[in-house]
Amino acid sequence: MNYDVIVVGSGPGGYVAAIRASQLGLKTAVVERESLGGICLNWGCIPTKALLKSAQVFEYISHANDYGIEVSDAKADFGAMVKRSRGVADKMSKGVTFLLKKNKIDVLMGDGKLLKGKKVAVTDKDGKTKEYTANNIIIATGGRAKQLPNIQIDGKKIIGYREAMTLPKQPKKMVVVGSGAIGVEFAYFYNALGTEVTIVEYLDDILPREDKDVSKEMKKIFKKAGIKIMTGAGVQTVDTNGSGCKVAVKHNKNGKEEIIECDVVLSAVGVTPNTENIGLEDLGIKTNKQGLIEVDEYYNTNVAGIFAIGDVLPTQALAHVASAEGITCVEKIAGHTPEPIDYNNIPGCTYCIPEVASVGYTEQQAKDAGYELRIGKFPFSASGKASAAGVTNGFVKVIFDKKYGEFLGAHMVGANVTEMIAEVVAARKLETTGHEIIKTIHPHPTMSEAVMEAAAAAYDEVIHL
Repeated sequence: MNYDVIVVGSGPGGYVAAIRASQLGLKTAVVERESLGGICLNWGCIPTKALLKSAQVFEYISHANDYGIEVSDAKADFGAMVKRSRGVADKMSKGVTFLLKKNKIDVLMGDGKLLKGKKVAVTDKDGKTKEYTANNIIIATGGRAKQLPNIQIDGKKIIGYREAMTLPKQPKKMVVVGSGAIGVEFAYFYNALGTEVTIVEYLDDILPREDKDVSKEMKKIFKKAGIKIMTGAGVQTVDTNGSGCKVAVKHNKNGKEEIIECDVVLSAVGVTPNTENIGLEDLGIKTNKQGLIEVDEYYNTNVAGIFAIGDVLPTQALAHVASAEGITCVEKIAGHTPEPIDYNNIPGCTYCIPEVASVGYTEQQAKDAGYELRIGKFPFSASGKASAAGVTNGFVKVIFDKKYGEFLGAHMVGANVTEMIAEVVAARKLETTGHEIIKTIHPHPTMSEAVMEAAAAAYDEVIHL
């Protein structure tokens, strides 16, 4: 069969690209080897948020007395939480199935491999292979947990994010290697349920991609919650002989080593692209040293008619980035002139409690770029809504260019800040200045007032601080 577009992979990049292509009148098919919706819907974004919500509800119940409510004998049912999480993921995956069917997109189940002549070979679970042709082929095969040579995931004692969502029982002690979004979210989840958690981070700060103030705040909050944090340290070996694990950790500064004993080690050191065995070499598609595919601003590879989006690219490995890339890619294929994506205006969110959200330049990045800065910071301890809700941890930090008032970046720690960051993304897209934020009336009492107050603080006009 011949298609206008074949998308290899049905994650948030692939299925979104396919639907947009169909909306634009292109005959479209999706190739998927496992579950529709990809890692995000089945083993990433969605089920992890379900687990984190369960942990948050348990924490609320555990602190019910703070709200004038008496609750006794509250217990966390780990198995029930996992079951709920899987149910949410299954529902969302079925939703993608419905959307693809609604948009008349053919689903080709099996492993996809690109062949010369704009062909895709799809091998099903029985080993049968069929070939399909397309005028345009989009690679959207996503990524998987990165493995370090000295911390090989075995799925039982050394696990990745996938196993962390479906452990048969809650571990008493866990070591989390890596403190990006995945590591921090699982550290919060297991700690909230009573697991003794240690985070080991090779760099000097947890959440190392965030603004320094955010990293410091989260380190303080996590330590207060009982999470042990070891920054500037690397895991040398993990001994899995015996009933548990013995993790050898070496401190970067003084070279000292110590052994941490635990039940399970979660390796959360990033994502690696699924670019092996899909025909890239046969077609001569260029990749960088990390195996990531090189593309132009409209996701063309160096081979005509072959495109790539999502976690196989050197861009941010985020679901919403993959979706945006997919839409931009197929709109260009369909003859439209979409605006290229501004990768400096991509929001990043971490869904631990409190949440973390950011967009644009960190303070250090803005300084390195040569800007003179106006910086405003508003703590949620001064927020009426935060006090009423009992969630006063964290702050909003905003960064403006001193000369023109350009909104350079925002960095937030607090309750529901992942819902608040879109205001800043939209403001930056519209080239909004600091004064315009100050003069934008925010509803009271809300957490979002903190954005306005932080902007006012940057210009020495803050009222409630």
